[in-house]
Amino acid sequence: MSTSADLREQLTSTVHAVLGTQAISGSGHGNVSLRIPGRGELLFTAAPGLKNFDLSGVARIGLDGAVLEGAVSPAQAAIIGMHCLVYREQPETACVIHTHSPYATAFAIAHRPIEAWSEAFGILGIEDGVPVAAYGPRGSEQSLNNIRDVLGERTRAVLLANHGILNWHEKPEMAVMVGAMVEEAAQAAVFAEVLGGARVIPPEMLRASHDRHAAFHAAGEVRA
Repeated sequence: MSTSADLREQLTSTVHAVLGTQAISGSGHGNVSLRIPGRGELLFTAAPGLKNFDLSGVARIGLDGAVLEGAVSPAQAAIIGMHCLVYREQPETACVIHTHSPYATAFAIAHRPIEAWSEAFGILGIEDGVPVAAYGPRGSEQSLNNIRDVLGERTRAVLLANHGILNWHEKPEMAVMVGAMVEEAAQAAVFAEVLGGARVIPPEMLRASHDRHAAFHAAGEVRA
């Protein structure tokens, strides 16, 4: 699969899946990219937002950030660098998503990491939670260095201080799921404040949750 209709259709499907989770701001601001297999390139949603997205708003981008095909507005051009950074730093990544999902963005604005309060973090393999990348002007080398500084082996999402969230995965559908689960965890933590605050799941229990999920998945469908 290259920059064919199939990959472009997958990009469209991923955008629709993000919208379907509602892990996105009311403005619909955000962007999605997919790695083009076997090439140092990606497909990028160059439109200002994800609502009413169509294939006319797709650009082909090199991993150095150069626009190879299509047109990218100045506002979106400032975002390309952080997508490319994730692909370069974590080569197994197939999909990167950026949104301003409301509850996760609240944590980003507060400069507070989203910790492993949810069992889903264990299942998704993000036991270390979601760190905060310090603020840097959008598109600047400082902003990219701040993201790089908080990347770890199990990092699949980063809060962008005073901005929003960036998340990714080896599979597009799982990248969508990561964004949705992070938003749910952030929302639940805000609600939990009135009950004394969210509680972190011990690391060994999160790992056990991950392993159990893998075991059930390997066993396959259960039938009567």
